[in-house]
Amino acid sequence: MLPAYAELHCRSNYSFLSGASHPEELVARAHELGYTALALTDECSLSGSVRALAEAERCQMRLIVGAEMQLSAPGTTPGQEAAQLAHPLLAAGPAAEPRLVLLVQSRRGYTNLVEWITQARRRAPKGSYQALRTDLEGRIPTAPTLAGLPGCFALLVAQAEQPFEAVFHHAMWLKTWFGTDRAGLAVELRHQAHDGVLLDTLMRVSAATGLPLVAAGGVRMHARSRKALLDVLTATAQRCTVAEAGLALAANAEAHLRSRVRLAALYRPEWLDATVAIAGTCAFSLSELKYEYPREITPEGHTPTTWLRHLTETGAAARFPQGLPPAVRKMIEHELALITQLRYEPYFLTVADIVDWARSQGILCQGRGSAANSAVCYCLGVTAVDPARSTLLFERFISAERNEPPDIDIDFEHQRREEVIQYIYRKYGRHRAALTGVVISYRPRSALRDVGRALGIDLERIEALSKSQHWFDGRHIHAERLRENGFDPEAPLCQLWMALSMPSARISTFSRPSVSRSSLSHWMTLRPGMLAFSTGTSSLKVSRAMTKPPGCCDRWRGNPMSCCVSSIHSRHSGAAGSKPFSRRRSGSMLRPSNQCWLLLTASMRSRSMPRARPTSRSALRGR
Repeated sequence: MLPAYAELHCRSNYSFLSGASHPEELVARAHELGYTALALTDECSLSGSVRALAEAERCQMRLIVGAEMQLSAPGTTPGQEAAQLAHPLLAAGPAAEPRLVLLVQSRRGYTNLVEWITQARRRAPKGSYQALRTDLEGRIPTAPTLAGLPGCFALLVAQAEQPFEAVFHHAMWLKTWFGTDRAGLAVELRHQAHDGVLLDTLMRVSAATGLPLVAAGGVRMHARSRKALLDVLTATAQRCTVAEAGLALAANAEAHLRSRVRLAALYRPEWLDATVAIAGTCAFSLSELKYEYPREITPEGHTPTTWLRHLTETGAAARFPQGLPPAVRKMIEHELALITQLRYEPYFLTVADIVDWARSQGILCQGRGSAANSAVCYCLGVTAVDPARSTLLFERFISAERNEPPDIDIDFEHQRREEVIQYIYRKYGRHRAALTGVVISYRPRSALRDVGRALGIDLERIEALSKSQHWFDGRHIHAERLRENGFDPEAPLCQLWMALSMPSARISTFSRPSVSRSSLSHWMTLRPGMLAFSTGTSSLKVSRAMTKPPGCCDRWRGNPMSCCVSSIHSRHSGAAGSKPFSRRRSGSMLRPSNQCWLLLTASMRSRSMPRARPTSRSALRGR
């Protein structure tokens, strides 16, 4: 009989340039292999959790929310330890600080983990993070509740290069702050040269500290066939070709979801049983999260329902000084009833408050989009479409059958948009408001460029082929197009290039990480009670939800779990990203697909590997 097993350490392509599979692929493969549960633990990110949840619900798979964090020593350069984590063989020596996998056990644990990720991202430059031991010792003045990270289970991931003393020191520290009931030692055996040394060290540390040994895979891909793609991602991260990457490349393809037969041959039964026991303690699900709107918008003596009606009636009297037409009255009553039924009053009040303030300051603004079908929005002054002079279809804006919350775009004059942003910060506090950022996905052109560079193909020839690829060509490159640019379609290197670049390899849907940080977001992950908003070249959109999981996609359809805080799409992509190659355009690294990043989360649009390009305002980054 095959043993039960839960994978507790698994990265997706939302761990930029170090994961070679989409969250959905990982969940589907784990279900196919009969795993009890799967923990998605991307590095300092919860971005892929929403897409993983959608797939987990589809196939009835247990999903554990988590993250992987490489702690840094005080005074080190942000990202230095994390780089060592991604490619330890290139480092001068083993990481001096522990590497942890955090698994969310409860709603409180989710909030604490999100807060820690936020703190780690905010203190580091764009694209990196700095997590400190002192964070978990309660030494952050604004976040003392992070001490011991209540509601989370911690696994210590040791390296074979680390001596017994270092691992023992890390384990004792972990035991001190998490206890033996919320901490363990991850045993990751992937047929590496020093697996025996690592196992001996972990067994001695476990005997000395009392921390249990737990089987783990350190998964980077759902199937071993993604090894070539993982190598390309590694080379891209190292800013070199695959041939030059050397020891940075994984020695084998064992970092995939393995069958339980192979796991049973590698790990002791008690280590496998421990994975299931830990998974059983992780009762939290993203489906528990609900929208939480601000309370400041409702004065004392009123409820959101009564205050919205009061503002609507006041606005209606101003809009129709000669009296409210019966048809408009009927529309207002119908809309208010539906808004009350769906409990969207706080959202309307939040938008109306921002618009009222802007108009009081003489700032030009105008609501648009499907909100123009609302008589309530017209009475609140959000839109300017007179319901008495046109035929409106409110259900295009809000519908109980579609279960889609409202979405209101407001255009502000470009020169004074910053004043509106600052007002939002003053009213709700910088700890509860944030700009959103969007991470875009690879398209055929960019995928061709980056994969071609990683494979060592001449840059000028890459550029010639990529420029010949147009949107109407779709996601495939015909053999004739290759011949026109001097390539032999039958050549093994050319075939590998096409296989890794096109949707069949899904790299063209992976994200490209280079999301910029704004002064407002500072890589903050949305927590319950936060207000998210995004800015376009001339518009500002208030998030539909005050509490969204950090990692939402733009396919959100009423379910908070189908979209994230950055489901608000910005049309402004002004900040430049990193340049892994000398001729690389801004923001061109690989990233996961169809997901958004709010501050630290990412959202990619298509079902392939993502590109990262910032949506936050570059003028705000220095603040």
